[in-house]
Amino acid sequence: MIFEKTSIPCVIKIHPDVHKDNRGYFFESFKKNEFEKKNLNMKFVQDNQAQSSKGVLRGLHYQLNNPQGKLVWVTLGKVFDVAVDIRKGSPTFGQSITTLLDDKSHLRFYVPPGFAHGYHVLSENAIFNYKCTDYYHPEDEHGVKWNDPSINIEWVKGDKIISQKDSNFLNLNKIDEALLPTYSEKP
Repeated sequence: MIFEKTSIPCVIKIHPDVHKDNRGYFFESFKKNEFEKKNLNMKFVQDNQAQSSKGVLRGLHYQLNNPQGKLVWVTLGKVFDVAVDIRKGSPTFGQSITTLLDDKSHLRFYVPPGFAHGYHVLSENAIFNYKCTDYYHPEDEHGVKWNDPSINIEWVKGDKIISQKDSNFLNLNKIDEALLPTYSEKP
């Protein structure tokens, strides 16, 4: 596995070593000791999978009192994935990292706790998977408006199918600071 730091160092792209031959391919999708060697000592407690059609945009979601780190990937299709630093006091507050996830590259993307996360489906269908470091608590779910101009995410062109809940999220600068996570220098 190759661990690639991004411009926000705690957001990591993980490139698996894919072994291909005439039968197909094989790779290790998660290996705890490889993550620990990179000081990524997270404990995953819940795995999720979502199927979505072309154009579906989910996010930008986060949990405040039960923050989730997420290791995300796509097993079918292609998505445009986004992580936004919303930790008040962070030197990268309001900045985002984007990447393409698909069933060809098998890229994994680690989104740490304290980040809002979302994705937009680019293929006809997509199966999106994520391992979480905390359980999902629906009463603790919060969000940031997907098209917040202050974040300035350059979403891939195309239709956007967005839930009413996600459409109602506020821009980051309109969210009460008490509803934002706090930055800590500890990983």
